[in-house]
Amino acid sequence: MKNDLIEKLQEIVKEITKEDIKIEINIPNDSTHGDYTTNVAMRIFASVKGSPRGLPRSKAGEAGKGEGVKWSSPLELAKEIVAKLEIRNLKLGISKAEALNPGFINFYLSSEYLVAQTQKLLTGDFGIENIGKDKKAVVEYSSPNIAKPFTIGHLRSTIIGDAIANLLQAVGYTVFRDNHLGDWGTQFGKQIYAIKNIPLRQGFGGQVPSGKEKSDVSIEEENEKMLDSSQNPIKDLVALYVKFHEEAEKNPELEEEGRKWFKKLEDGDKEARRLWQKCIDWSFKEFDRIYGELGVTFTENNGRGYGEAYFEDKMGPVIEELKAKKLLKESKGAQLVFYPNDVLPPLMILKNDGATLYATRDLATDNFRLGKYGKDILVINEVGAEQSLYFKQLYMLEQMLGWYKPGQRIHVGHGFFRFKEGKMSTRKGNVIWLEDVLQEAKERAKKLGSTDQQTVKAVGIGALKWNDLKRTSHLDITFDWNEVLSMQGNSGPYIQYTYVRTLSLLQKAADQKYELGIMNYALNPEELEILRKLNKFAEVIVDAAITYSPHLVAQYLFELSQIFNNFYQKYRIVNAPTNEEKEFRLALTQTVGIVLKKGLNLLGISAPEKM
Repeated sequence: MKNDLIEKLQEIVKEITKEDIKIEINIPNDSTHGDYTTNVAMRIFASVKGSPRGLPRSKAGEAGKGEGVKWSSPLELAKEIVAKLEIRNLKLGISKAEALNPGFINFYLSSEYLVAQTQKLLTGDFGIENIGKDKKAVVEYSSPNIAKPFTIGHLRSTIIGDAIANLLQAVGYTVFRDNHLGDWGTQFGKQIYAIKNIPLRQGFGGQVPSGKEKSDVSIEEENEKMLDSSQNPIKDLVALYVKFHEEAEKNPELEEEGRKWFKKLEDGDKEARRLWQKCIDWSFKEFDRIYGELGVTFTENNGRGYGEAYFEDKMGPVIEELKAKKLLKESKGAQLVFYPNDVLPPLMILKNDGATLYATRDLATDNFRLGKYGKDILVINEVGAEQSLYFKQLYMLEQMLGWYKPGQRIHVGHGFFRFKEGKMSTRKGNVIWLEDVLQEAKERAKKLGSTDQQTVKAVGIGALKWNDLKRTSHLDITFDWNEVLSMQGNSGPYIQYTYVRTLSLLQKAADQKYELGIMNYALNPEELEILRKLNKFAEVIVDAAITYSPHLVAQYLFELSQIFNNFYQKYRIVNAPTNEEKEFRLALTQTVGIVLKKGLNLLGISAPEKM
């Protein structure tokens, strides 16, 4: 509908102005002002009067069939557009178009059209525009660091990225879900040094290796034994990491020891590689459990994603290409890329000791993606907003190399979870563990009354996800247990409960399937409002997909739930006054349930059948 209306308006506006004018159609905030609205008349009028917006000044004199400024006001122009639209009797499902001060044009959809579109939803035809047909996209999200547990901070990239992947898939893209694990870098040199030299606990509590006295057991052996037997080895790795930095504050030379061990790791030292691999194995015990709880999956590299280490042998060719294209320049022994006219700060590719950086590995990653998925691949990085400058540097360099075109690389940046006192820090041990949050979410969900474990999980995890996805992703969130796990108001459980209510009503009516037909009675305002809201579902999904904005879906589902619950409070459904009203209202109820479930699932949230 929206696209058809835009197409027809463009024809009319071109006839009037002799120009191709971009038409913008919006949804009014107040539904009494119609289903769609446009300000194109005001834009054209302002342009003809000399404004640089809209119609080019060079053509202003031709407006109104060469007669100069033909209209006395934007409203007069809006009325002319409406008249031409009505004269052509365009069969767009529009019952009325009206021009209002100061020049808006509002469009009202007919009830027949709304019922017909809702009937399609009832049969599972969501009418979502297939804008991603024959297109591919890589969505990179979550990307935790090995040897560090998930904190509440990791939640945002994980669930926002998952929802974006779902939305792109819904509009037709072939989506590759990648988890670019942080399994490489200087921090592993520090971790290896800590395992070998810093006692995890005072006193040895494990079994003494065969043939050795307790006094002969090295710190490294003791630490490894404890980590192998630990219920939470990844938290113990963090404890060692924190201890390393506490010691480094007293002895700064430890930082250099960490760098040396990372260089050994890069050079293939067997001991460094052995301990590095053990860190990965210990970490995935928790990662797999957390992803299972969240219902998040990945498609690449057997479901684990391509970590940074995968590209260790793929960085060399990229560095050679940078050299061949004379993009690398030395500065204090390091190798950097400088941008034309210094539009961005230089980007370091190699340190002065020859060690690689994030940028080196990301370049190798993106070059690999071109080869694997094709040159037209859309690549989306869901990474913290604080990395905005870095991604600008990376994307511009990839354009300089001729790899990607503008708009082919997208950074979706999310804000931080913060304490009221400031930023969380794993290094300082000042964090909230995600595992604890997930457990608390389920405990709070139990208080809503359900004893079914699957329902408790669906409600608890749903609340946690919803309270993040309902807001624009770039904003920071001040961590508060009651806010993060809200079960009231604009919350996941509210939407889930509305869905359960639709199922309950259908069950009371023998769970039959109903159809929407042309009604012989006048639809009440609440029924029309539900029809109008249902009609917008497909457009919301497309808008959310192309703008990488899951919060638009959450906002829509909350509004639909409010409208339906208001209708439920005011009117009888199962016991409606007539059979016709009963059948229509049950069909409407069933459609609301279908849309709520689809929307929740696109956000990665389960729709339980009972609560």
